[in-house]
Parts: sequence; structure tokens; C-alpha cells
Amino acid sequence: MAGRCLDYPSGDLLAAIPSMRDALAEQGDSPPATGLSSLVAHLDGADLAELQRAYVDTFDLSRKHALYLSYWTDGDTRRRGEVLGRFKTAYRSSGAVVDTHGELPDYLPMVLEFAARVDAAAGVALLQEYRASLELLRIALQEKQSPYAAAVVAVCATLPGESPPDRAAVMEMVGMTGPHPTESVGLEPYDPRLLPLQAVPSGTTTGGGS
Repeated sequence: MAGRCLDYPSGDLLAAIPSMRDALAEQGDSPPATGLSSLVAHLDGADLAELQRAYVDTFDLSRKHALYLSYWTDGDTRRRGEVLGRFKTAYRSSGAVVDTHGELPDYLPMVLEFAARVDAAAGVALLQEYRASLELLRIALQEKQSPYAAAVVAVCATLPGESPPDRAAVMEMVGMTGPHPTESVGLEPYDPRLLPLQAVPSGTTTGGGS
């Protein structure tokens, strides 16, 4: 359900809200269900055109809220192509025929749909591998005070361990103390939003390549 809420608002989404409410009611007062209930209420109470404009403003016009998991670790780099291939391999290995609708395979709503409907174990493994990406997205949406933060909070709550309180704690969670320089295609090579893929030994000098 979190994946559906994070996708571009449509008439089909609004039509499904009653069934979404019923499904959340079955989950009781669990933190993920409570958070998603607030987001569903927000979606139910707004005009579709307004929801679409707000969605575009949040996710399409700002890289600070990227819904593409590998963007946070690889940005627009040459290395990212290999990473995206791994997502496709995970889908194929589960026997899934995935219609990406023009999206990249690391698009969060798609990964969540894959975990919910096709292969829970493989989907959760992808989410856990990119836990740092999820947490950075969560923090950015919370800072914006976006209602969509509730969906990412709910996803993080289903994964092992508590969510880090801030960006520094996210870096510490993945064993890093700062951003790793990376060769960039279309982004500045020292973009502070990017997380490193691998730890850099203390005292090691790094260049701009991967």
C-alpha cells in the first residue's frame, strides 16, 4: 500500500481509497498503519489536480526527494547502469514480468509492489540493501513536512532495526563518516546527497572515479 501511495496520483488511486482504509483498519494501531492512515486521509481529502501538482513539486522538480533507490548511492553515474541491472535481475529471477511504465527498475513504488505481490524475500532484500537511501528520503520528506513522509516511515518500520534520527546517523549506520567522491554524469562529483557504496579505509585518499 505504501508503494501505491507513493506513485503518481491517479483516479484509480482515489477510487481505491475505501478499500485501502479497510485494509489499514485490519492492521490495528500499528505505527506503519497509523502513519499510512494519515496519508490516505490526506489523499482522500484533496482534489486530484492539486495532488498531482503537489506530487510533481515534491518528487519531480526536486532531487532532494528522489524515489529512485540507487540515485542516493550512485547518482547519475556510469556505475549506476550496472546497479539498475541488478534490480532487473532480481525481478527476472523471481519469474516476474515487470512493466516499468517507463520508470527505472529502482523506482521505490515498483520495488514495494514487487515485494508485496511477487517475491517478499527478494523485495525486502533490495529494500534492506538500500536502507540508507530510504532513510535519507524519509528525512528529506520529514524536513519538507510532506504527508508522503508517512509512507516512507511505514516502509522503514517494516525493516530490521530502528530508523536513524538524522543524516549523520545514516552515514554511521553504513559505516561511513562522509560522502564519497564519485564520477558523475550530470551531477557535481561531490554532490553531498550521495552516499558511498563502499567504505574508504581511514587515511586513504580518494579521487573522482569509482
